[in-house]
Amino acid sequence: MYLLRHLKEFLIKHKRNYLIGVASLIIVDLLLLIPPKIIGYITDAIKSKSIDAGGITFYGFIIIVIACLVALFRYFWRMNIIGSARTLECWLRNKLFIHLEDMTPEFFNYKKTGDLMAHATNDVKAIRTTFGIGVIMATDAVVISLSTMSVMFSTVNPSLTFWALLPLPFMAGLVAFIGKKIQKLYKQVQESFSGLSDYTQESISGIRVIKSFAREESSLGGFEKTGKIYVNKNMQLVTVYGFMFPMIWFISSISFLIALLQGGKLVISGSMSLGDLMAFITYLGMLIWPMMAIGWVINGIQRGIASTKRINEILDTKPALIDKETAIFPENFIPEISFENVSLRYPKSENLAIKNLSFKIERGKTLAIVGNTGSGKSSVASLLMRFYPHSDGIIKVSGSDITDLKHKKLREKIGYVPQEAFLFSCSIHENIAFSNPSLPREKVIEVAKIAAIDEDIKEFPLGYDTIVGEKGVTLSGGQKQRVAIARALIKNPDILILDDCLSAVDTKTEEKILSHLKDVMKNKTGIIISHRISAIKDTDEILYLEDGIVTERGTHNELISQKGSYESLYSKQLLEEKLEKEV
Repeated sequence: MYLLRHLKEFLIKHKRNYLIGVASLIIVDLLLLIPPKIIGYITDAIKSKSIDAGGITFYGFIIIVIACLVALFRYFWRMNIIGSARTLECWLRNKLFIHLEDMTPEFFNYKKTGDLMAHATNDVKAIRTTFGIGVIMATDAVVISLSTMSVMFSTVNPSLTFWALLPLPFMAGLVAFIGKKIQKLYKQVQESFSGLSDYTQESISGIRVIKSFAREESSLGGFEKTGKIYVNKNMQLVTVYGFMFPMIWFISSISFLIALLQGGKLVISGSMSLGDLMAFITYLGMLIWPMMAIGWVINGIQRGIASTKRINEILDTKPALIDKETAIFPENFIPEISFENVSLRYPKSENLAIKNLSFKIERGKTLAIVGNTGSGKSSVASLLMRFYPHSDGIIKVSGSDITDLKHKKLREKIGYVPQEAFLFSCSIHENIAFSNPSLPREKVIEVAKIAAIDEDIKEFPLGYDTIVGEKGVTLSGGQKQRVAIARALIKNPDILILDDCLSAVDTKTEEKILSHLKDVMKNKTGIIISHRISAIKDTDEILYLEDGIVTERGTHNELISQKGSYESLYSKQLLEEKLEKEV
């Protein structure tokens, strides 16, 4: 049951469906025991001429009634067992997706997208098969085997039954032995499928880079190599799998041969009637399916176990961020932020990304963070969004320790525009109104004007209904950034974080956006992270970071007068702008 710990909730809820399904399946299996007996009786009656056409018609009618009952109960077990398995597939996939949504960026830094896709497709499918077809075959294997052998021993010929069934235990042992090998190989198949999915997804996402470097052949070579690994693993599984079923048929054929030889002798000697022999052979034929089903069950269960273990590994991974039981969120939220000697060390990193960072931002004020690449600027945004926990110090928002606040409620109050603007494969309107799809077009246009993207959108043939393509591929870098800004603004956030999101925008458009934001940010708190001085020179306070440490702080004019790293960076950027204008 420990293996099924994550499925326990579903199985308890749907146990009634499974019980009805299994009960219907058992009734079908028991009904199938009757026709062979009738056929044997009719055979003997015809041979002894003790039955007429009316009698044959009567027994034929009984067989038809049994067939109708079998069809009816088969419908019940299909709807209950197969239906429940399909529901399980949907339920488990949703549970996995919800769990992935709760995971922090740290988790996705070390988990490949292709691997997670394989979990949500092949692994979930294998579990569905186990709790669908697997349950049916397991029930058949037990019920048909026991009931058929009981009838054969009790009503036909115990001695003949013993000799005919003698090879079958060898079949069960063979299947059990091969099943262990199948589980190991199936796990390897799933892992190779994950690699293939990941390579495909990455290659398609980076197709423009591949083409720009003319690396199509190299990419194809890598794809073929990954594909061959997947094929080879499958062939190893097929080799073992293909050996198992011919062996089942071979052992079954030995049973039939014994039945014909021994049974024929008994009929000739008069110890057994021809009808009983026909019934016996029919029952023996019925046992072939359960014996084969054992192979399917072992194989399916082994696959299901392997997939369940892989799914459990994901579901057992606890989110790095879990609210305290006593977590609160103030009704009167005040967008004030303070960092008190805050440090951050990323997982699997020896160095601190931020060291003893302290600052305070009051309502209506804007803080700027500037510095070279890798100085720790974006780490401040990650801490406020609670993507990562801080190592030391205290972060307060609205007067409360950030760890005491409900993180989802906090994120609702924050408008965050990351460095890389990610857009979904839908319309521009849907991307901007992502936080609330029911917002009217007028509101979308309003924030688009603030982000200086409205005029660009109007130039598209479909305007705001233009589909941007995967990751916004149909838009330029600057257009994607401005759509992302509009998406953050439409939330009407109390805190706005712009994480170097104007890097692909020209200076004139940047000034236009910043001018619009001044009116929007009057009663809000802002943090602008940038490496461009032009984007942050009018903010209330500027922090200059070097290797996670604040080396300079103050207003733009104060930092210029200090003649330090900030002033040097500003001078370089002024020179670059001058050279660009001259060119």
